[in-house]
Amino acid sequence: MTPQEMWNAYKKINPSIGDEIDAWAFGVEADLLADLVLRGEKTATASAYDLYAVEDEPLPQEGTFDVILDSQNQAVCIVEVTKVSVQPFHQVSADHAYKEGEGDKSLAYWRQVHEDFFKDCFRGSGTNFYT
Repeated sequence: MTPQEMWNAYKKINPSIGDEIDAWAFGVEADLLADLVLRGEKTATASAYDLYAVEDEPLPQEGTFDVILDSQNQAVCIVEVTKVSVQPFHQVSADHAYKEGEGDKSLAYWRQVHEDFFKDCFRGSGTNFYT
C-alpha cells in the first residue's frame, strides 16, 4: 500500500489528521524496525538532534502522525507522536532503550548500535558526533 492510500484510509476514521503526510523509513533495517512498530514492540525512537539543524528540518511535534515505510517505500502503519524530548546521548534511559524494542532491549545494546549509526550519519554532515 502506498503512503497516500494508507493516509486516505486512516483519514476516514480520523479526519483531524489533515492532508499533510510525513512518511519515512528507519535508517537501518527498515523492514525489521517497521515490523517491531507494527507489533507494538517498538514504541519509541531516537534521532540526532544536531542533524535537524544541518538538514534544516523541524523537530517532530507531539500530536502529529507519521506513516512508517518499509524498505520498498510501502506503508506499514501510521503512528502518533505522543512525546518529544531532547537530551544528551549519555542521558538516554534504560526505559527508553527498552521502548525502542531493538536487540535485547538493553541500554548497552541501544548505546552500541545508536553510537555507530549516529557516527555514520554525522560523517556525511560535516560535523562530529559526541557521546
